[in-house]
Amino acid sequence: MRFLVFIAPNNFRDETVSTIKMFFERWGIDYDISSYSKKECVGAHGAVYSPSVNTNVAAVGNYDGIVLVDGNGIEDYKLYEYRPLLDLLLQFNSQNKIIGAVNNAIKVVARANIINGKKMVVPDDVETKRAILLFHGVPSDKNVEISGNIATMKGSSLETQVHELLQHIGAI
Repeated sequence: MRFLVFIAPNNFRDETVSTIKMFFERWGIDYDISSYSKKECVGAHGAVYSPSVNTNVAAVGNYDGIVLVDGNGIEDYKLYEYRPLLDLLLQFNSQNKIIGAVNNAIKVVARANIINGKKMVVPDDVETKRAILLFHGVPSDKNVEISGNIATMKGSSLETQVHELLQHIGAI
């Protein structure tokens, strides 16, 4: 099993990336860190990652899914309007591959227009809630919601949420 982990060029949530990496490594899931920047990406608390795959050239066929990491970088770079990322999500969705999003990264999935009728976690972010409703997602008050091939998570207890996601995809 292999996943693409998408991060913003700056201001992504370091703790989200480290939690995802910890579980993926624990359960033998391969992953590539991806961003649309070729430079080192710096998290909100200073973690530095060099993307191994540029999002613009990521081949969906090489992955079983994608996880979008949250953080202020989603807003700083308006990633919910970044067409290559939205197109990549459309490709993952058309092949029914897992699409995971944490907190405010859920807005990116909503804006890709792939959530019609799917249950979506609603973080404490008015804009994300608006996007979910606009693109006909079904708001959920849970911390983890898995609806078809889309998994959305909110809150600070990511360990439990990532564990649920991995159980859902049959990785553990």
